[in-house]
Amino acid sequence: MSESPSVLARAAGLLRELSRRTASGATTTQVAKEVGLPRATAHRLLEALASEGLVDRDGRTGRWFLGPEIYVLGVASAARYDLTNEARGSVLRLAKETGESAFFSVRRGDESVVLLREDGDFPIRSYVLHEGARFPLGVTSAGIAILAYLPQREVDDYLLGADLSARWGDSHSDAAVRERLAATRAHGWALNPGLIVEGSWGMAATVFDNAGAPGWALTLTGIEQRFRSERQEVLGRLLLEEAHRLTKSVG
Repeated sequence: MSESPSVLARAAGLLRELSRRTASGATTTQVAKEVGLPRATAHRLLEALASEGLVDRDGRTGRWFLGPEIYVLGVASAARYDLTNEARGSVLRLAKETGESAFFSVRRGDESVVLLREDGDFPIRSYVLHEGARFPLGVTSAGIAILAYLPQREVDDYLLGADLSARWGDSHSDAAVRERLAATRAHGWALNPGLIVEGSWGMAATVFDNAGAPGWALTLTGIEQRFRSERQEVLGRLLLEEAHRLTKSVG
């Protein structure tokens, strides 16, 4: 029994990695490298997950995908954890009113995960985010919005261990992230001024659960020219209105 937690953690890591690749899938070598497992170990675990329907392998390409049982389990748990039905209306309204791409993301541990995307009618779009995309808290505007409203001790512990600058550069140093968190609390909405991809900006507002904890975020993304300071106030107000609407709907 002592091995079970390790096996479960490894299997969960494989599933999370495949969730980042919902469109393209991944080879055994790719997914093993990303989760830090020997290829043989990853292959053995993937085969075991496949036998339970949790992953599926394309017989032509050999690439792995999340399996049908994941969908069944997700539907079964939706009543307790899912706000996407309610959020869909907010995402549609934001995209329609602004012309930008709108998203709904959920907090999962130390990450934000995109659940919904809707593109507005502005012809130039940002493709940094997509459904299933995962980023560490504090990187995207959604992750900034969520992190800003966690208890200070949780924020301190997270930033101490995350070392965001190692992957995302000096713009994600501890001091820089804390500055954006403070600005988020002051404005009510978060801003990411092209820190992931130059020229691709994002803004987000937090959705809270019934205990007052930040659990989700609504986001707008687009090109820099569409997010000038004079328009940020308008976009921020729309985001906050929809975020408040969703927070009120949480049972």
